[in-house]
Amino acid sequence: MIILGIITATFSATRVSRAQEYFNPHLLETSETAAPALDLNLFSQEQTPAGDYNVDIYINGELTDAGTFTFRYVEAPDNKRVLLPCVTPEQLRRWNIKVENYPDLAKNGDTYANLLVIPGLSARLVLNQQRFELTIPQLAMAHRARGYVPEEKWDDGITAGLLNYSVSGQTTTSRMNDAVRHSQFVSLLPGMNVGPWRLRNYSTLNINDGEHQWHSVYSHVSRDIRALKSRLVIGEGNTDAKIFDSVAYTGVSLASDNDMRPDSQQGFAPIVRGIARSDAEVTVYQNGNSIYKTSVPPGPFEIDDIYPTGSAGNLNVTVKESDGSEQSFVVPFASLAVLQREKQLSYSLFAGQTRGDGEAMGSLDFIQSAAAWGVSNALTIYGGVTNAQDAYSSVALGVGMNMGNLGALSVDVTYAKAQLPDRLNPGQMKNSVGQAWRLRYSKSLEQTGTDISVASYRYATSGFYSFQDLINARNSNDISDEQDQAEHRLDVTLSQNTSIGAFSLSLMKERYWNRSQMTSMNLGYGNSWGQISYFLSYARNLNVDQNGEDNTKTNDRLFAFTVNVPFSAFNHKGEFASASMNYSLNSSQHGATMHSLGMSGSALADNSLNWQVQEGYNAANRKTNGNASLNYQSSWGDVSGGYGYDNYTSRYNYALRGGMVAHADGLTFSRTLNESVALVTAPGAKDIPVNGQNNVHTDSQGNAVVPYVRPYHENAISLDDSELAQEADTDIENITKKVVPTRGAVVKAQYQTFSGLKAMLTLTHRGKPVPFGALVTMASNAGQTAHSDIVGEDGQVYLAGLPQQGQLQVMWGAGSDRQCTVNYSLKPTASTGAIIFQQAACE
Repeated sequence: MIILGIITATFSATRVSRAQEYFNPHLLETSETAAPALDLNLFSQEQTPAGDYNVDIYINGELTDAGTFTFRYVEAPDNKRVLLPCVTPEQLRRWNIKVENYPDLAKNGDTYANLLVIPGLSARLVLNQQRFELTIPQLAMAHRARGYVPEEKWDDGITAGLLNYSVSGQTTTSRMNDAVRHSQFVSLLPGMNVGPWRLRNYSTLNINDGEHQWHSVYSHVSRDIRALKSRLVIGEGNTDAKIFDSVAYTGVSLASDNDMRPDSQQGFAPIVRGIARSDAEVTVYQNGNSIYKTSVPPGPFEIDDIYPTGSAGNLNVTVKESDGSEQSFVVPFASLAVLQREKQLSYSLFAGQTRGDGEAMGSLDFIQSAAAWGVSNALTIYGGVTNAQDAYSSVALGVGMNMGNLGALSVDVTYAKAQLPDRLNPGQMKNSVGQAWRLRYSKSLEQTGTDISVASYRYATSGFYSFQDLINARNSNDISDEQDQAEHRLDVTLSQNTSIGAFSLSLMKERYWNRSQMTSMNLGYGNSWGQISYFLSYARNLNVDQNGEDNTKTNDRLFAFTVNVPFSAFNHKGEFASASMNYSLNSSQHGATMHSLGMSGSALADNSLNWQVQEGYNAANRKTNGNASLNYQSSWGDVSGGYGYDNYTSRYNYALRGGMVAHADGLTFSRTLNESVALVTAPGAKDIPVNGQNNVHTDSQGNAVVPYVRPYHENAISLDDSELAQEADTDIENITKKVVPTRGAVVKAQYQTFSGLKAMLTLTHRGKPVPFGALVTMASNAGQTAHSDIVGEDGQVYLAGLPQQGQLQVMWGAGSDRQCTVNYSLKPTASTGAIIFQQAACE
């Protein structure tokens, strides 16, 4: 009997100079004095048969591709034969291999590439793990930014119809006169995908006591323009708000899509340049943390794929030479949203008509363009132009600077000319001209841990009108006086982490030309004690409304305190681990002090049921209020209901939210869909969870919708095959799939399933067990792809997806005396899905 487990059955074809592999059966520890009767020749050099294998392709340890590949033997220079996949030079290019450096990859008219012409290449086919491993020298690999995904992998998805829906309602009963009011709200987001085109609509229905109001918010079609790394939108939408205020319009837009860039090319990060004296290791640190490490050859090097860290702080670069010596230098780094990487362009173009609810003076035809260009690590220039017939024109120009230890700064100015109704001369128009200056600043103080997230100051002359200001005035047919325009606005956000907690401060101060002003300040402090967390905040709001010589002043101060206590802080056995209790206090200078005590938690499998109860007390009138709610999450959507009351009313409410995808194989219900989704198809595999997704399971047809996948990036989707129901006669092959959707796509993650009986067969050949390591192949069945399994000890092999009767091919070598055929007839057990144990002769 074998005591030490079964060895991994693999075929290894490494560098062609390597000796032929030999598996010594004596290396297996057994209780017998003689060597076990094993035949592992199948897994020695040149013994694995050529043919089709469903494998994952790994290059230098990274999953690069997956699918069914045809493997063939290729003659090596030393006359040995190596088993390699049949792939074209174009496929190798997609695998990031420098095809142009190896003209002999495909010669003599051969369609497929001969990988052996790449010096130093090694290959390894691991049958029992269904993976093919390639190790290729870095010199043969093209440099790509980290996270790069070739455009050839971008998938526009399948033709499909989509719908997001939300239905909510409330019944309110007055506690004063028993009057009852009913209200419902429905929002629908239907869509259609055909190739790269996306049709989308957003409509709402508002019902109040029987009165209906239907509104179409927007409709548009869109697609990506890959050559420009941009997106085209035709229809109703909103302009970009990075430089100018966003306005609603109907027309056409073309704008760069940042998601089409790899993660390491998104956001702002400087390019690191240096010189290595030898083969060296380069490490980049920020705030004491290592954020990048790579190896470089002697000479100048450039690192342009550092991920944006979301925080400021200079980059400290260490170059460790092959002799152990080190050199270090600093690259200044501070960031603002407007900053672009060196030689990176972001742009947007809009043309169309403005739209609004009133449009008393009619819509305006307009064009708008904006762009930002990274001149260097330290400098970004940006600007834009807006023109709307004779009614409005504006020009903006600005610069952003990465000043390293001094922080990041941007300054821009917008010049605008607006044509407005003259309040003093009805029926006449007048021109108003003005400028607006804006300064933004960001800085992180490493020594103190202080982060100035955003400090913004904006100043505008009295005659300045933004495009949105003009549209608002035209829609309402009521133009405000120039003195009602904002003069300046200051926004500051600070945060400070300390050993005793985290402090935050936000300040907003806005002043108008008529001397009206608004001031808002918020101060917060948060900390935790064990698992117990608490937060205190103080806010002050001061408003001065100037109307001629009179002014109205309102001044309010608010204090809040919240504490959250999870039950797990006191119960370490895991019971009620999801439940917690919370208390909050809210006090206002001109209002009442409110106390609130509540509990919340979750229940059922995957925490699919969420609940909360809350009871409040008003210290001023000594009245209570309360509410309770339940929310159930499932693969087909979310449903919730609740009850609430206060001194004036009692309320019942409900909501149903979800999505659905109509496709060639039917209709699949889903949780609320995001922009890009994946359709999982695993025929016969019902109620299987999708790993990493909250309450997403396959339906009775084996379909499920993953409601969010990231566009233009690789998304790994895997099924939890451990949850295959014991009564189901279904197995899944290759439970992990990778998809790369374009924006708005419905991509298909197709799984190969095997439906049929499960059996543990004991195979004998000429009265003896079939040798350990023999390959058992089940012929194609009802459209299913043939698949193979490996014989274990004592001639036993586990097979799934078997028809009740069939034929198996068994091979443990190249000769006819090392192959045989099994004609079997299974005897199903009374328990569906149970494994059948049976003997079978191999002839």
